[in-house]
Amino acid sequence: MEIDWLAGDFLDTPLGEPWDSVDWDADRDWEWHSAADDSPEELRRLFDDSTARVDSILDDAVRVHGAGALDVLAKREQRHGRVNLRWILVHLIEEEARHLGHADLLREAIDGSVGD
Repeated sequence: MEIDWLAGDFLDTPLGEPWDSVDWDADRDWEWHSAADDSPEELRRLFDDSTARVDSILDDAVRVHGAGALDVLAKREQRHGRVNLRWILVHLIEEEARHLGHADLLREAIDGSVGD
């Protein structure tokens, strides 16, 4: 999701592999089943590569725009209009928090453990 928002929407650049070679018209749910046969090592490598690219995009934005980086508008327009980097980062934080909340619910359902 971070790559999609930051490389795709913010910069309007290709997402990179494995996403660029997916035929999304043939399989709109590819990301939900594509990793079924991948090893944990391969998944970790994809995660690490994506994280490094996201970090690089954010580092470049700050290097180029300094304190104004958060106000830079995305190159792609969304249904919300043209959002800025601040909006994208807050949206990503909300998404991560929502999914972590789902993980907490699953954990509690499995063994009753409750997080703080």
